[in-house]
Amino acid sequence: MALVSLKLVTIIAEGFLEEKLVREVRKLGAKGYTITPARGEGSRGVRASEWEGNNIRLETIVSPSVAEKILNRLAEVYFANYAVIAFVENVEVVRGEKYT
Repeated sequence: MALVSLKLVTIIAEGFLEEKLVREVRKLGAKGYTITPARGEGSRGVRASEWEGNNIRLETIVSPSVAEKILNRLAEVYFANYAVIAFVENVEVVRGEKYT
């Protein structure tokens, strides 16, 4: 069994951005993604009420070049205007062809 080195991009964002973020990461080269609910506290504090909506955690495993494209797009469009954070981790996956 061969392992392939790829990048796990994690985006935590306001829930109303879900459809837009999914379109963005797919357009930039992600073959798939996982979305789960997220909650917590950060530099913008705890969400004040439920009417603001829930946060999501979008994760995708991609090549290094796709990870860079995703992070650049987030910086261009989202970081200044929305409660969005992103980080990248190195991962080793089986069946690496599924992700590239």
